Parts: sequence; C-alpha cells; structure tokens
Amino acid sequence: QVQLVESGGGLVQAGGSLRLSCAASGSIASINDMGWYRQAPGKQRELVASITKVGTTNYVDSVKGRFTISRDNAKKMVYLQMNSLKPEDTAVYYCNADIQLLFRVRTSPYWGQGTQVTVSS
Repeated sequence: QVQLVESGGGLVQAGGSLRLSCAASGSIASINDMGWYRQAPGKQRELVASITKVGTTNYVDSVKGRFTISRDNAKKMVYLQMNSLKPEDTAVYYCNADIQLLFRVRTSPYWGQGTQVTVSS
C-alpha cells in the first residue's frame, strides 16, 4: 500500500556533499515523523536525523552541523542534505516514516530499501 523510495546516494570524496531524497507514495492519509537511519558494516542501525510533521528536527551528535533534514509535506518527501562528509559516514541510509493510511486511524512505520553512501578518503 505504501512505498518509500530513496535516491541520491553514491560515491563521494571526503569533504564532499550529497543530498538524499525519499519519496512516499500510496494510499496515504498523512505522514507524521520522518527520519533517516544508517547502518554501517559491523554496526547497528542508528537514527541519524528525524523531523516531525511541524518541522522539529533532531540529529545524532556525530552529524550535527553537517547534515540537515527537511521535508516537503505537499510532495510527501523528506531530504537529507549531507555536507562535509567523512569516511565514517559510509553506510546504507534508510528512509523511515510513520504513516497513516487512508481509511485508517493508526499510524504504522514504513521503511525504504536503502541507498548506499560511500565516502572515500
């Protein structure tokens, strides 16, 4: 019923920038919190950034000042602007959204398939 599709990942040198995008589609009534997670080899998946429906943001300490999460409610999209990338940012990045389906009362979490971000030194 719902699909989240990430794009914008790729290979970039340290100090470079990437912008990740995530588009939600399907029978969606509303989207509450959205976020970006990442999972590096040998590590647990971690929440990188989150944003509420009204735009309140939160970031993991390691990306503060470098990453910016934003959303476009009309387009049902969330973005992650990543600047000053470091090799330790290398991971698969996953889009997450709490979504209320049409004709449903409760929200449920949905995940994208992930997009690879590789930062070379």
